Amino acid sequence: MIRRATIKDIKAIHGLLQKYGEKGELLARPLSQLYDHVRDFTVYVDDEENNVVGCCALQFCWEDLAEIRSLAVDPDHTGKKIGTKLAEAALSEAKSFNIRKVFTLTYRPGFFRKHDFVQIERAQLPLKIWADCIICVKFPDCDEIAMMKVIGE
Repeated sequence: MIRRATIKDIKAIHGLLQKYGEKGELLARPLSQLYDHVRDFTVYVDDEENNVVGCCALQFCWEDLAEIRSLAVDPDHTGKKIGTKLAEAALSEAKSFNIRKVFTLTYRPGFFRKHDFVQIERAQLPLKIWADCIICVKFPDCDEIAMMKVIGE
């Protein structure tokens, strides 16, 4: 089941992001930042165990630009299309806000290509989006791939 995240989900979201952050596959975020951005998150809850097993944030950057970030699925639950469902929910939400472009910074370009994202140069993104980069362990040598999808006209 997909639903909006609540305050009670933050520790589970943090745990998911930490797992992938430790492997260098995404930017782990501090708990305080997750609480600040709880409204950005959607979670996937396992029906049997009632646990958060996936998360995804949609962060608005500009009047026509948003970012899909912090997309993570518990390794024990991969291969079940949970990531796809979360990405589709984020894209649907973006469309409901009349957002024209959604981007992501990723180490999994193949996943996003399946959702019609195309690779772009990071320089095409507004400077505003780089604020979080300062806290990244890879700053200033970012090796994430920037991808963009143009949605609904």
